[in-house]
Amino acid sequence: QVQLVESGGGLVQPGGSLNLSCAASGKIVNIVTMAWYRQAPGNERELVARISHDGRIKYADSVQGRFTISRDRAKNTVDLEMNSLKPEDTAVYYCHTYSAEWPDHEYNDWGQGTQVTVSS
Repeated sequence: QVQLVESGGGLVQPGGSLNLSCAASGKIVNIVTMAWYRQAPGNERELVARISHDGRIKYADSVQGRFTISRDRAKNTVDLEMNSLKPEDTAVYYCHTYSAEWPDHEYNDWGQGTQVTVSS
């Protein structure tokens, strides 16, 4: 399995910026995708951004143009740069990895979550 530790959450005013970071350890060689999800109170967990091992990136429509996901293979980290934050971005943000191990073992791992609050 993969162990994930997030950092960087906090309180920010609307229009501000925050950077989240997630450090991966364990069976990192099997990681296929790394992603950030978020869950607001009363809502389902949703994908924010995902980056694949080949560099393909997907963003939720709601964050396109404001958030940037990046992966540092040397440091085994995935970062989320969040700009122009809105109150509706308030949520617990979770780091996620999807891994595949030959021949047919697939698994998902989650971090513990970090709170992001956008409020004046």
